[in-house]
Amino acid sequence: MAMRVTLLVLVAVLTLLATRDPKQLVWVGLLALATAAVPASDRWPIVGTLGRFAEVLVIGVGATAIALAAVDAGTVTGGFGAGAILPYLAVPLTAATLNNRSVEAATLLAVTAGTLVVAGLVTDLDGRPLLASSGYVIVCAQWLVLVALGTVTTGALQRAVLARREPQPYVEATRLLTQLRTVARQLPGATLDPGGIAEHLLDEARTVAKSDRSAVLTASGGGRLMVLSQAGLAQDGSEQHDWETMLDTDTGIAEAWASQLPHVATRSQVRGAPRDIDVTALLIPLVAGVRTVGVLVLERDDAGGFASPAIARIRHAAEQAALRLEAALLFDEVRSLATNEERQRLAREIHDGVAQELVIIGYGVDNALASLPEEAAETAEELRSLREEITRVVTELRLSLFELRSQVDRHGNLTSAIAEFARIVGASAGLRVHLSLDDSPGRLPSAIEAELLRIAQEAITNARKHAGASNLWVTCSVDPPNAHIEVSDDGQGIADQRVDGRYGLAIMAERAERIRGRLEIRPRHPHGTTVAVVLGPAGRRDSV
Repeated sequence: MAMRVTLLVLVAVLTLLATRDPKQLVWVGLLALATAAVPASDRWPIVGTLGRFAEVLVIGVGATAIALAAVDAGTVTGGFGAGAILPYLAVPLTAATLNNRSVEAATLLAVTAGTLVVAGLVTDLDGRPLLASSGYVIVCAQWLVLVALGTVTTGALQRAVLARREPQPYVEATRLLTQLRTVARQLPGATLDPGGIAEHLLDEARTVAKSDRSAVLTASGGGRLMVLSQAGLAQDGSEQHDWETMLDTDTGIAEAWASQLPHVATRSQVRGAPRDIDVTALLIPLVAGVRTVGVLVLERDDAGGFASPAIARIRHAAEQAALRLEAALLFDEVRSLATNEERQRLAREIHDGVAQELVIIGYGVDNALASLPEEAAETAEELRSLREEITRVVTELRLSLFELRSQVDRHGNLTSAIAEFARIVGASAGLRVHLSLDDSPGRLPSAIEAELLRIAQEAITNARKHAGASNLWVTCSVDPPNAHIEVSDDGQGIADQRVDGRYGLAIMAERAERIRGRLEIRPRHPHGTTVAVVLGPAGRRDSV
């Protein structure tokens, strides 16, 4: 509104200077009258549109009238007086543009040009129409072009400002997630499995050069690395090695990670390895773009080293695997976040929906019991049974909500999440819970931790619901990339440990297979059931 008032004053001054005739201020008055529609335009947009069309009509006719009056006054020649009112044309066009009405702005400009042409044809200037005056045509054309350019510039600036105000992270996230969805549909599932990619790289490296130990490590947060996959026998005969995973230490792994350059070390990268044995360690960083996503470690127990052609071939394989590994790690993280968000959403909907409705039904049964006469003893007993059943269902529902909301905290660990779930569920069912926790500082990939947590939850829930047990034993041992989660009870046991036809057991088996683990279901002596999931070679038993 301030711009309109300022331009009205400017037009009034220019009109008086050009015509020296106060009567010509009537056009300024008509423009001021048209601006009266501005306050109502927010509530009724059509009123604002009609007001802007009224303004351009007044400008078109008024420009012709002021041009003739200026010529009669002898102040200007050739119709330059039209330039006294034409600057106000910027007001309605800019207003339309700022209201995201670009078509309306173009129409207003066209109406103005048409009005100037028609008015110039019907006016008389010394026996000929004003439109025949080159000065009139030039001034009108100049102002139409200037106002049009100003309007286009205003629109572009407005779009730029709005674009900067948009939530760019969400816009970019939408674009990237759309691309990820397309890629995920085109790629086989195995190509988005970090562990599978690491194992394939190790196999490929071993075909190129002999190694006694090998591993692929990636970041786990907190300045540590975690082992995605490893191979080779340790001193105790197992395939588990205690690799140097700290990035703030003076190790070949840390140097390769930081420098993004291949590195050959003369000592083992296994923590606590004897120093009097000749070892050659080849450390190749897995670099995707400018980011280090992992380190390939190959060791052999001799001082002969690795041949240059073999190193070149292994480096080429590592370069090919780095981008696939980064994509798989990112996909795992996105999938984990999306899964957790969906579980939280389902928990909220259940809590706000069916859970609240069941509570209301329970209150209704309580009210019915309170209002029954004493002689309706049989009906009261049925209502009390119904109330107990509702209470049981609500309790089950609340535990299910707790299970949905439970997740491995980014700053916590898997064993603490399982222990918390076991304590709460055990307390609600009157079970004595016995915990045995053995957790290393390293972390498993978030997707694997999530699947292990869900398997443990299902096993604990089955023991609570179906076993009729008094005790619950939960054992968690995590030493990346290996893990062993075991849930045992002293209940009635399962007559048939096969997963076929048992939905809960089938889900656990599917989850274990998804993370390349083994699900084991066996009787517990003297009675009860043990459910275990094992990652890595440790504790291998016959699995289902």
